[in-house]
Amino acid sequence: MKQFYSIVLIATLFVCGSFTVDYSVLYPTSINVDTPNKIQRFYPNPATQFIQFEFDKSVDKSYTLEIYNFIGRKMANTLVNSTKLTIYFDDNYYRGLYIFQLRDRTGRIIESGKFQVIR
Repeated sequence: MKQFYSIVLIATLFVCGSFTVDYSVLYPTSINVDTPNKIQRFYPNPATQFIQFEFDKSVDKSYTLEIYNFIGRKMANTLVNSTKLTIYFDDNYYRGLYIFQLRDRTGRIIESGKFQVIR
């Protein structure tokens, strides 16, 4: 019986050892450099009274920047008409995490990210 278990163990190791897993699909190690970021930077993060976005010069003037709170309520929808945009927070901006999305005129998301508001 002991010999049978040894043979099963060796056969299992042989069969399982022949499989390989391609982790590059799940964890890509390279970033696509063909598509440059349209949003160069946004600051301060965490924010208290406002957040400022700086865009690449190639940003289309028809793009809009949308900001959502963590539960999905749209907080701002602003047309991007220059390389800098400042969003001032009113009393509806509470402490928490916010999502921003840069969208083209058809509504397709070009870029997205998150920032935090502390009050």
